[in-house]
Amino acid sequence: MPEEQHRGLLVVVSAPSGGGKDSVIDALLKIFPNSTRLITTTTRPKRPGEIDGINYYFISPDTFQNLIMNKELIEYNFYANQYYGMQKSKLKEALEKYDLVFSNIEVNGKKNMDGAGIKNLSIFLLPESMEVLHRRIVVRGGLTPDVIEERLETASKEIAQSNSYDYQVVNKEGKLEETIAQVADVLKKHLAEHQENLS
Repeated sequence: MPEEQHRGLLVVVSAPSGGGKDSVIDALLKIFPNSTRLITTTTRPKRPGEIDGINYYFISPDTFQNLIMNKELIEYNFYANQYYGMQKSKLKEALEKYDLVFSNIEVNGKKNMDGAGIKNLSIFLLPESMEVLHRRIVVRGGLTPDVIEERLETASKEIAQSNSYDYQVVNKEGKLEETIAQVADVLKKHLAEHQENLS
């Protein structure tokens, strides 16, 4: 069987901070057996309990700079004095091995991906309202009022750009199962089409 037959579908799931993207991806990984999460490469130190190649790919700043120089990253950003990015080689490996490869990159990362001509199916999880989102961020705890305000401002900008996504799904408060089912239906349809195109 030619290698192309194994090619998977890259699925971008974005949401504002507190929008539930990780919970949705975790549930989808259980629904679709041959699926995986695209793991981010970072220069930040490993925290207790984290495993290289499971939580992140942990590399040195020099190695990261080499990846940037050699154009080996799909996209990257500098956040809290550390680099984070997606390696082209890791995406290629995942797409050859799995039917679905999930990425939870944010709006700018998706824009970079589209600019690089990397095919993806994109889904944006919308909050019911900014009030609900504000409440979710506060409930998570550990943030100062200034940081909460900053996150809400960023969320407004991200939501404004969400119409560039293939699908927008409202993740209603207390209805996570419904959101997961809705996204799973979209994926089943596209996965069937994708596999048909390969055969």
